[in-house]
Amino acid sequence: MTDTIITDGVAVRGRTEGAPPRATRRSWAWVGLVPFFGFLVLFLILPAISVFQEALHNTAGRLSLASMKDAFTGQNFDAFKFSVVFSAAAAFVGVVFGTLLAYAAATATRPRWLRNLVSSFSGVAANMGGIVLAFAFIALIGPQGIATKALKYFGWNLYGGSWTLGSISGVTMVYSYFNIPLMVLITLPAIDGLKASWREACTNLGGTTFTYWRRVGFPVLLPSLLGGFMLLFANSFSAYATAKILTNNTKIVSLRLSFYLGGDVNVGQDAIGFALAAWMILITAFAMIVYWRLRKKAERWQQ
Repeated sequence: MTDTIITDGVAVRGRTEGAPPRATRRSWAWVGLVPFFGFLVLFLILPAISVFQEALHNTAGRLSLASMKDAFTGQNFDAFKFSVVFSAAAAFVGVVFGTLLAYAAATATRPRWLRNLVSSFSGVAANMGGIVLAFAFIALIGPQGIATKALKYFGWNLYGGSWTLGSISGVTMVYSYFNIPLMVLITLPAIDGLKASWREACTNLGGTTFTYWRRVGFPVLLPSLLGGFMLLFANSFSAYATAKILTNNTKIVSLRLSFYLGGDVNVGQDAIGFALAAWMILITAFAMIVYWRLRKKAERWQQ
C-alpha cells in the first residue's frame, strides 16, 4: 500500500509504514561466467601456483630463492635479454605497420569493401601461429624456399651472410605476420574515435595537419599505441611453437624451458626450469597489466 504526499505542489508516492517490501528478483546472469572462471582456475591459476611452488623450493623441499636467482644469471640471463630484445622489436614493427594499415583502412572511402576485407583478414591472421606459420615461412624463405631460390636466381643470396630465420631480424619478420593484424584490430576502434569535428576545430583555429596530429590526434591515440605495444610484446615473448620449429636457439626463454624440463641432461635442475617459467609469468603479467591500464585510458576517448 502506498500514500500520495503533496509537497510544494508535487505529488510523491511512497510506501505506507508497515507495508511489506516489494520482492526483488534475483539475477542469475552470473551463472554464465561459471565456465569462464572454471577455465581460468584450471588452466591458468592452478598451473601458475604449481610453477611458483616448484620455483620457490629447493631439492630438499625447503623455501629458497636460489632457483629464481640462478634463472637470471649466465646463459639464462642472455636468454631473457635475447627474448626481450626480439619481442620488443617484433612489437615495434607490429605497432608501426599495424597502425598505418589500420588508418588507411579506416579512412579509405573507396572501395567500400576494403575495410571489411582488412578486418576479416586481420582476424584470421592474428590467430595464425605455431607450426603452420613456421612451415609457411620455411617453405617461402627457408634455405630451400621458393622466394629464396627466386632471389638467388636474380643474384641475391639471402643466406649468403649470417642471416637466418632464427636470428632476431628473422624471428621478428615471422612474428610480424600475426602482430601486424593484431595491431590493426586494436587500433581501428581508436582511430574511429577521432572525431572529424576535432580536425575542423584545429583548422578553424589556424592549425595545420602537423599541429592536429601533434596536439590532438597522436595524444588521443598514444594510450592505444602503447597498450598495443605491450600486448604485442607479451604475445611475442610467450610464443613457443613457432620459434621451436624455426630454430633450436636456446637463447629464447620459452625454448630454454625444454632444456631444463624436457630431457635427462639437467637432472636435478628442474627448479631452474620452473623459475624461468615463473619469471616469464611475471614479465607477461606485468605487460598485460600495463596494457589493461592503458586500454582503460584509451576507452575514455572512444566512448
